[in-house]
Amino acid sequence: EEPLALCGDYNCILMPEDAAKPEAWVNDALFQPETRAAMNGLKWLGFSDAHELGKEPKGTYTFWDYQAGAWQRNNGIRIDYALLSAQAADRFRGIETHRDARDMEKPSDHVPVVVDLDLEG
Repeated sequence: EEPLALCGDYNCILMPEDAAKPEAWVNDALFQPETRAAMNGLKWLGFSDAHELGKEPKGTYTFWDYQAGAWQRNNGIRIDYALLSAQAADRFRGIETHRDARDMEKPSDHVPVVVDLDLEG
């Protein structure tokens, strides 16, 4: 009965729209049925995806590989998630994926995902 958020890099491309080029990931562990089933298992426990709650647009990616100009070509994937228990989802106010952080000097290949929850609620 407590608000709980499970946040981080899950190394899972859950849906084809979570990749700019899903066909490039068909044989990768990030997009295998077993990987996706494990991720869905968390959602089936009652967790909500903050990305979905916040209605972030298609093409909201959280990772761009350093190789082959992935960032410059916007060849990204969404593998970072904020999963919220029902109690945390009730407190959800918004989400922002900070894509611009990837364009900074010496960036990570991941960008920050910030979830706003009403902690007083």
